[in-house]
Amino acid sequence: MFGHTNEPFSLARDVKAIIIPAGDEVTLREGTSGFITQALGGSFTIYVEGNLFRVSGLDADALGKDPVSVPKVPDNATDSDIEAVIWEQLKTCYDPEIPVDIVNLGLVYRCDITALGNGQRAVSVDMTLTAPGCGMGEVLVADAREKIAIVPTVSDVIVELVFDPPWDVSMMSDEARLQTGLM
Repeated sequence: MFGHTNEPFSLARDVKAIIIPAGDEVTLREGTSGFITQALGGSFTIYVEGNLFRVSGLDADALGKDPVSVPKVPDNATDSDIEAVIWEQLKTCYDPEIPVDIVNLGLVYRCDITALGNGQRAVSVDMTLTAPGCGMGEVLVADAREKIAIVPTVSDVIVELVFDPPWDVSMMSDEARLQTGLM
């Protein structure tokens, strides 16, 4: 699923957005119009007056789209069940400039789940960036945190940005290398 659309929109309400690639948060006002250029993983990259912005899937309604839904987990889910759902959630996190998810890019180094009792869990993730100076780093971390936090039974999420080992193209899945023309 490539996800490029170039679909016109007009904001139905004020919405928080992140400037790409700087990573700064701004508020775009109701009535602002532009084009949706990428719609992957429930997040949107939009083009407004010569600038690109990322809009969270939780704010999809402002673009006239369906908001992100809570993932389904089986009743009495085991830690393994929850881990599988979390990895699927992480596959819905996309770099706004590269149409490949962070798992297939090889950016997620670790995902640990700890039972907290009373059916709740804590999740701890280590991830990296394709380039250490990327202005979208905190945005990708926040996206991963947001996507994990909506998983039922997850009550605590820590996503750490790490740079050891440094990321390189060999960490990408074959699918990601093929999609980006690196294979």
